[in-house]
Amino acid sequence: MDKLSFSGHESFICKQFWLKKVFDYATDGKSFNDEFAVVRLGVGKNMVTSLRFWGRAFGVLDEADAPTEIALYLFGETGKDTYLEDLATVWLLHYQLVRTNRFSVSSLVFNALRKERIEFTHEHLVYFLLRKTKEYGANTDNPKTIERDANVFLRMYSKPRREESLEIEDDFAGILNDLDIVKRYKQRGLDGKLVDWYKIEAGEPFDLPFQIVLFVILDNYEGQKSITFRELLTGVNSPGSVFALSAEGLFAKLKQITDYYKEAVYTETAGNQVLQFKKLPSKFDILNEYYNH
Repeated sequence: MDKLSFSGHESFICKQFWLKKVFDYATDGKSFNDEFAVVRLGVGKNMVTSLRFWGRAFGVLDEADAPTEIALYLFGETGKDTYLEDLATVWLLHYQLVRTNRFSVSSLVFNALRKERIEFTHEHLVYFLLRKTKEYGANTDNPKTIERDANVFLRMYSKPRREESLEIEDDFAGILNDLDIVKRYKQRGLDGKLVDWYKIEAGEPFDLPFQIVLFVILDNYEGQKSITFRELLTGVNSPGSVFALSAEGLFAKLKQITDYYKEAVYTETAGNQVLQFKKLPSKFDILNEYYNH
């Protein structure tokens, strides 16, 4: 992580159909800076800014606001999952969000915070983020900005409770809610008051297809034919980090990968555990194998 980036979302979480809306708008060659963008997108001015931010943060738009390769693959004329009906696509978009690092909270939580603690409160998260702004070149160290980013992260990843949410329709429409990767529970503090806690526990998500894991390996370690198990488990933007896989969970996914793709071999020699490729497949061919099955 060379630098960190905070704010830009205008405190809106990314909703279920926003990325398709962003893709269609950009594909038509329209500008988000256009004075008519509010009318054409059918949202307020702040929400136009947020739509553009999330388009870039999820890797659907590049820095020139043009649709990316993965956006065309998912949302184009022959798009594989235009309306995000397959949870595998949401896992893929979660990886994109962590990888782009435009919403640095996600990147920091999955690549760094989980190595320190898997259970945390909102206060813990804000303190952690403020500490990281001092370690990296960040575009802000304003506590209020950091707190807003922490709020957006928690609203976007953890499932809201119907009896508690003030923005219930918005929160339940969050694009990443269904992953259930950040679990929320209540615990009494020393003062006896109930406090929201969040937990990202290592495991093996059974709704995470091994093809998505293989895509991430090929994308994050582009051109590499040999990658250690440790790197795949704990490396930056590795499948182990991004998907909160346990060692057993990662091993199970690698077993599926090597059983399916014969050019991939997993070896354990003298304590060295390594995934090796005799021939590197195309990452989009791997996605096609999943979406076309």
